[in-house]
Formats: sequence, C-alpha cells, structure tokens
Amino acid sequence: MSLEEITMNFWQRALKSITRRKGKSFILFLVLFILGNVIAGAVAIQQSTANVERETKRKMGNVATVEMDWEGFEKDHADASDEERSQEDFYPKPPALDLYEQIGQLSYVKYFDYQNQAWLETTKLKAYTPEDGSVGMGGNYFSLKGGNLVEPLDMQEGLIRLEEGEGLTEKDVSELTNAVLISKEIAELNNLSVGDQLVWDTRAEVMMEGGSSEGVSDDSEDTTDETAESGNRVATFDYPVTIAGIFSVIKKDQSNQSSSSDQSDSQNSDQVWQVMEQINTFYASNNLVQDFNKLQSEKLWGQEVIEEESDAYYQPIFVLNSTDDVEAFKQEAGALLPQYYRVIANTDQYEQIAGGFTRLGVIANYIVIIASIATIFIISLVVLLFLRDRKQELGIYLSLGESRGKVIGQIVIEVLLVSLAALLLSLVTGNLLGGAVSNTLMQNDWMSNQNDMGGVYSGGLMAADIDYMDIKNAYQVSFSAGYIITYLLLGLGTVLFSAILPLLYILRLNPKKIMM
Repeated sequence: MSLEEITMNFWQRALKSITRRKGKSFILFLVLFILGNVIAGAVAIQQSTANVERETKRKMGNVATVEMDWEGFEKDHADASDEERSQEDFYPKPPALDLYEQIGQLSYVKYFDYQNQAWLETTKLKAYTPEDGSVGMGGNYFSLKGGNLVEPLDMQEGLIRLEEGEGLTEKDVSELTNAVLISKEIAELNNLSVGDQLVWDTRAEVMMEGGSSEGVSDDSEDTTDETAESGNRVATFDYPVTIAGIFSVIKKDQSNQSSSSDQSDSQNSDQVWQVMEQINTFYASNNLVQDFNKLQSEKLWGQEVIEEESDAYYQPIFVLNSTDDVEAFKQEAGALLPQYYRVIANTDQYEQIAGGFTRLGVIANYIVIIASIATIFIISLVVLLFLRDRKQELGIYLSLGESRGKVIGQIVIEVLLVSLAALLLSLVTGNLLGGAVSNTLMQNDWMSNQNDMGGVYSGGLMAADIDYMDIKNAYQVSFSAGYIITYLLLGLGTVLFSAILPLLYILRLNPKKIMM
C-alpha cells in the first residue's frame, strides 16, 4: 500500500481498490452476475404474469351479480327427504329488490340494474344468422332483456349503440308500455322501421303425454294450436310491441375489422355466436318482460304465475369502477346478502382460464425469494473473506485516524460499484433468460389449462370471449419500466443487506492489536 493511497479520500480509495484487486473484483462481479440473472429472469416472469392478470381481468370486465350457492346449500341439506324438499319454505327466498338497491349504493359501484329476461321462438318474424351459415339455431329464436334503466347497461358499456330513434323513455321503464329496441339487422331482415308495430308471433312445442293436452289452456282468443310432426302440440300467441329505437352491435363492427387469421377457429366461432345472439336480442323494460313471461307461461304452457313470485327472476348487474374493487365489493356486498346467496364476478373465472400463468407467477415469486436469500448469504461470505485478507489495510486506516464510518463507506462503495455493473449487465441477459424459459414453458399443456375448460372463456356478464391465445399474447417479457425499477431496487437492496455482516466485522476491528 502506497502513501498516496493512504492519503486519498475514501471515494478515491474505493475506486483504486477495485482496479488494483482485479481478480477479487471479478470474482464478486461473476457471483453477482450469475445470481442477478436468476433474479432478473424471475422478476421478468413475475412482471409478465402480473400483466397477464391485469389485462385478462380488464377484458373480462368489472361486472358482478348475485346468485344462489347451490353447492353449499345442497351440502348442508344432503340428508333432506323428498317431503322436506317439497315444502314451500325449503329453498331460501331470493334477496328483495330493496337489498339490491342498497348494494348498488356502495362506493365501488359505478351503476347497476336488475334485469328480467325471456326467450321466445317466432313463426314469421325472421332471426339473424351469419351469411356464411357458420352458426345457426335452426329456427327463429330471440332473447329479450329487460331493465330498469332508460339506457340499457349493454349500451352504457359500449356493447351496442343506438342508431335510430329516441330509445326508451322514463315512462317506458316505470310503466307497462310496449316499447322495445331491436337490432339493425333484424329491422332490415323484416323490413321494419322506428315507430312500426311489431308482432311477436310466439310459438312453443308442448310435449304431449298420451296424446293429451291436459293442463294447457287453449281457450284464449289470441292463442292458436297446431300439431307438430312429432305429434306434440304447438301453441302460438301474438304479442304486439312498438319499435322505439334501432341499435347496432359494436362487437360485430370490431370483428369485421380484425383479421381472422390472428385468432383460433374456436375463438372466431364463439365471437360469431355471441354477435348473432346480441343481434337477436330485444331490449325493453322489466315491466314488459315480466308481462310477456306471464302471458307466455299461461298461454303456451298453461302455468299460472303468482305476482309475488315474479321478483325471483330478476338478475342484478353491478358495474364496478375498476377490477381492483372486485374483492372489496364482494366482501361488503356478501355481508348484506341472506344465507346461501353470494356475489360472483366475471373475474372469478380467471384461475380457470389462466391457471398456468398464475402457477408460473407463484414459481417466479419463490425463485425471487430463494435467490435473494442465497445472494445475501453468498455475497456476505465473499465480502467477509475479502475483508479478512485486507485486515492489515483496514487497521492502518483506523490507526491513522480515519473514522470507521469512512472505512465502512469505502467498502460499501466498492461493493455497490461492482454490484451495479453486474446488475446492469444481468438486467439484459436475465430478461433474455426469462423470455427463453417462458417460451419453453408455453409449449407445456399445464400452461394452457386445456383439461379444465378448453382454454376458452365466454363471459356471461357483458364480457368478451377470451381464449388461451389472448392470454398468451398478453404475456410479454419486455424491458418495461416496472421490470427495470423492481429489479434494480431488489438487487441493490439485497446487496446492501448482504453488507451488514462484513460491516459488523469492520466495527469490531481493533487497530492496536492489528498493528502489534
């Protein structure tokens, strides 16, 4: 050690020490580089799986509803007899509408509605089928969506767009009127315009037992009967409605703009099916849907509908402010619901369609933790061994009056400079390593969850189709700001923590004993 080196400040001594001890500096660099690659690769995978979850849940939609927990109910009542099950109060009653209103006032809810739905088959009114004939129902089948809002939720969420007419009014949703919204395709197919009266010539094939139509009312003036080829009774009745507006399906416009070559056949088929179903949907008020269901049950099926039981068919739809609010909303809303009723959300099925990526993220978390702990121990031991060889040098600094703080600062600077060089290089190579590992894992079946549900999710609550390719495309190992910041903070924090043990060694040095 030269006199010049002794008289330098601790910053200069740190730089001089690194260049003078090239072998030991390289050993420390190499150890940090290897461990840094493991940590960087794991962090890259960790960040990518987090992005998959965020993007997939965003596509699923931040929508929730309430349903009965049949599995839990049947588990608790597995021993119930047929006589007990036949009792009127055996099954729990659904929540009242005022409870849905209360849940809808929670801060997590952007807006909500409770809907009544119906399905109908018509004789003359034509339903839409794709021109290529790729999908079809084999008949004229329609869906009827009721609501308590002037602007249906599907319209507020951007699934449909009003093209013609004023749409529903406050009177339409508060009273029983015959106003409905129909799609542009149905209007063109049946030569209909805004303001026209449309007749739903509803039909249903009633299963006959022994050639008898007992229990089916056929004495209504607007109900007619015929016999199907199967020998069953076909009942029909007319329900007049007025077209208050014509809408277009936005998803259909988007699918026409996208290239089908970028999507799987199953995804294209699901999208075409959803578009067809959306086009063949009428929107109306809950009052109209409830009235139609009542008449359909009585005229087609001969079933008497009790007014007090009509609320049981409402489905509440809660659109939340963000997917981040889903869990908190489920907890608060669930606490208000009666027993055996629960809140479900679109994002609940994330584990089913992206379970492989979740498992990959968990593995990456474990790798980060284990590699960080290993780095702390290994770097601590390496630096401690190097300091033992420099015991006399450190003793000279202390004996000449250098403070222990500056000696410690010198060692910390040496370790940080070598570590920073290793971490910056491993930032690049570790990212490449993470990408290579990810590409290999993508080839494995356990990533795609094919055994669970075919890798395809078709949202029932206003969500788009999502399949494995969508999720795979969202998984991108890249140099994002989050990856760089997370890795550097984790790496430098681990290095600083690993310096604690060597620094304790310096604090225990006694220069008098060293110089004796």
